[in-house]
Amino acid sequence: MTGAAAAIDAVGVRKAFGDIVAIADAGVRVERGQLAALLGPSGSGKTTLLRTIAGFEVPDAGTISIGGRVVAADGVFEEPERRRIGMVFQEAALFPHMTVGKNVGFGDASAARVRECLDLVGLADRATAYPHELSGGEGQRVALARALAPSPEVILLDEPFASLDKRLRESLREEVAEILRTAGASALLVTHDQEEALSLADVVAVMRDGRIVQSGRPEEVYGHPASRWVAEFLGEAEVLPGTAVEGIAECELGRFPADRRLGGAVELVFRPESLTIGGADAPGDAPWARVRSTSFFGHDQLVRLELESGQQLQSRRLGFGPWHPGDEVRVWIDGPVHVVPAESAAAGNGAHDDTVAAGVGAG
Repeated sequence: MTGAAAAIDAVGVRKAFGDIVAIADAGVRVERGQLAALLGPSGSGKTTLLRTIAGFEVPDAGTISIGGRVVAADGVFEEPERRRIGMVFQEAALFPHMTVGKNVGFGDASAARVRECLDLVGLADRATAYPHELSGGEGQRVALARALAPSPEVILLDEPFASLDKRLRESLREEVAEILRTAGASALLVTHDQEEALSLADVVAVMRDGRIVQSGRPEEVYGHPASRWVAEFLGEAEVLPGTAVEGIAECELGRFPADRRLGGAVELVFRPESLTIGGADAPGDAPWARVRSTSFFGHDQLVRLELESGQQLQSRRLGFGPWHPGDEVRVWIDGPVHVVPAESAAAGNGAHDDTVAAGVGAG
């Protein structure tokens, strides 16, 4: 017995504008009831991929299915209005001459459904207000209610919080995620904000140069990045040069398991929170380092260190530690280490990362 069809299943999608290839053999899958994030830098193709799913762009190749129904393929193309998709854009784009209730009910939604959706987004008491009377956050919640009102197969959100200030953005995105989950909606969020994607989504698909370079649960893509580029794009990453021989990568901080297919020059990638600082409690083979500077953020601090080779690293520690510039400390890795080929360092040069990565818990 097969399971239910995915809410979105896009496979091998390609889209070019003249000589510029915006999407090159990209795919994304969103299961029913799932909130997925399509994350990438500007120009990576994420909005174009969303627009092909919505039907605003015709793909040059590939297949797109929504709720198990093929809506785009060779010889097949359904117009956007037939795809049962709800859209939420960067701007709320409400009709200024209509009340909130009429905006939400625009189309075929019944009065009862309008009340239900406004209640869901916490704006039941604003049904008779006009868009100019709403705050930015209220406007986006109305836009979400309008997208939910026709009971679509899927909700697509294109950078819906980008125009809001930081504090409002952080509070609203939590509200929106809770609303979508309460409604049991299937949703795909496009964003360039790593924190937004990691904190909200059930699944994160990382996009670069028109391709999905890694996809998985937030803790997987952050904790086990497939390449140096993914690691550095998703957050702070420390990198040490090393050498791999027969499944072992050796660097200044020790020896770590590596994929046996790797040999020669490699890079060992890990998060600052995995670099531990100690003294007498350090493992016997832990090397010495000198504290260069510290930055205290209240809940944690960033300690900048210099190894005996001159290599500089950062360690993120909870609370306010006893380290000061000039201190001699011992350092070791207590967390996942990812060994990737040295050539993957060319992040940002347009090359794609077809790398072999070994994610290892060192602790």
